[in-house]
Amino acid sequence: MKKKLKTLLSLSMAAALLLQGCGSTKNADAPFAPKYDKETEFSLTVAGNYSNFESLEAEFERFYEYYPNASLQYVTMDDYNNVISSALINSEPPDIFTTSSAMIGNEKYDDMFEACEVLSDPSLDIDYSCIRDSLIRTTDSGDVVMLPIFTTSYGMLVNMDIFEKEGLKVPGNFKELVSVCGKLKNAGYASPMMGTDRFSGSGLFNCFVYPMFAYNVIKNSDQVDALNAFEPSSGELMRPALERLYEFVNSDCIDLAKCQEEITDEYDSVIMRFFEGDVPMMLAAGDVVSGTAKRESKSDAFSAHPFKYRFYTAPAGDDGGYFINSISICFSVNKHSRDIDMANEFMRFLISRKELSNMAGLKRLITPVDDFSADEVYSALAEIPADRRFSDKETGLMDPAVRQFRAAIYAVGNGTMTVDEAVAAYGTIPEE
Repeated sequence: MKKKLKTLLSLSMAAALLLQGCGSTKNADAPFAPKYDKETEFSLTVAGNYSNFESLEAEFERFYEYYPNASLQYVTMDDYNNVISSALINSEPPDIFTTSSAMIGNEKYDDMFEACEVLSDPSLDIDYSCIRDSLIRTTDSGDVVMLPIFTTSYGMLVNMDIFEKEGLKVPGNFKELVSVCGKLKNAGYASPMMGTDRFSGSGLFNCFVYPMFAYNVIKNSDQVDALNAFEPSSGELMRPALERLYEFVNSDCIDLAKCQEEITDEYDSVIMRFFEGDVPMMLAAGDVVSGTAKRESKSDAFSAHPFKYRFYTAPAGDDGGYFINSISICFSVNKHSRDIDMANEFMRFLISRKELSNMAGLKRLITPVDDFSADEVYSALAEIPADRRFSDKETGLMDPAVRQFRAAIYAVGNGTMTVDEAVAAYGTIPEE
């Protein structure tokens, strides 16, 4: 069966290719029932590029409760993106392997995707109805060959103890944000919001305003092709987000110079500065939030004075924040696996609300399932109205267009371009 994976979710019009309801009529919360004899002996290898995968190894242990004679291992491959296609057909191929949205539409991965098992084949009995519909990717022929395990987003870490101490509510829209930040500044917080000033997805400007831009793009989907083609006039679509960013950096919400001085990288420094306990709101991506659990004990300040914190969308919009959900990692099954039945059996076990939530909780990433209550850190995401929740692929934006917006916000945020200049220069703005 030939799958056309050159165009697997190139998604200029992504919503047309999303599976609605995942085609499952099963109960996604039903207990796992093994298909095969408990005494079956087999071994499986999962390959990826994570340096460690403790949450997956925890799932191995849970799977052994059903198949005690199984042997599962996770292996890290150097130069993963360049070697995975050939690894799938070598003498000792991995049975399951990680895939990502960034691979979609890239001819380099045609052979890799051709080696993928069709996970939507009804005979496999893999029920992925618990996964949010907007995260399911299909081939042109409607096959599902990759399923999301972890997702991420953009927003802010909030020190809940500060808000309780100051008698304030976490702001829900931009007007409330400006008001709350004014009160926090008067209470002695030099920069009520902080973040890393970097040209990256984790950069504070991107975390604050990219979801707002993406929402606007979805609302103006007829202009997506022009944005992707770098047509200069399409730069106008950036204006509302750029104007809001300009308001933000010139308000009492943030001291940009303080951020530049005190936050020296886009990961560890963000977390450790937040754990000092005097930052009410720290702009961050979900991938950064995933590192908080392991660093609590490494922070002397947090160890001495621990506080509650949660992740919220950044309230950039007049009506509130926007939850843009991106896939961090997917799993696919190698159809050339020497034990294909048991590889599919492990996927059938793993793809459930319970197991996916367990994995996301241990990794402290956002679960792909339709329930945020399993992790208190992300529980506020459940409060975002459905019309302001969407996946990154629903925008139809290609990576060059995303990077050009990132260049625009970096320039406007740092004062090297005006909003008008950035809008007019769309498609030619130098990238950092």
